[in-house]
Amino acid sequence: MYTDKQLELLELLTQSGPVDHVLAAQMLDLTEDEVLSSLATFKQDGVLLGYTAVIDWQKIHAHHGVTAFIDVKVTPKRGRGFDEVAERIHRFPEVTSLYLMSGAYDLQVVLDGKSLQEVSQFVSEKLSTLDSVISTTTHFRLKTYKHDGVLFSQDDGDKRLKVSP
Repeated sequence: MYTDKQLELLELLTQSGPVDHVLAAQMLDLTEDEVLSSLATFKQDGVLLGYTAVIDWQKIHAHHGVTAFIDVKVTPKRGRGFDEVAERIHRFPEVTSLYLMSGAYDLQVVLDGKSLQEVSQFVSEKLSTLDSVISTTTHFRLKTYKHDGVLFSQDDGDKRLKVSP
């Protein structure tokens, strides 16, 4: 079980990403050693898996790509449930995220492709050909308003969304 201060440190990491351990210690009223020890414990326990940056790729003109959300209906394997097919799907390098879902579909696959055709080819040649896959429905991201708690700016005059603290 983690202490309240360790949970505060995790929350700080969620909001800010990697932070200087000296600054984190000051902010949370901990010693530097306590921060470093907690970070090591989080990594060892598999709680802290990594850091990511939130980037507005639409502002990078050289970046032309699409993000697809693919709902997948599968037949689970006896004794393995959905894990076996999920293990096969997550191995594809195109897949950036994979979730077990409740509702009409079993899995949601998220992938970034260079084009609609590349995503289509992935679905028709790789995903749909897996034995357990019954059906797929593909959705494409058109615009991002908020991602991981960060608001993206809107391009309609002075009405701009700000990055949340």
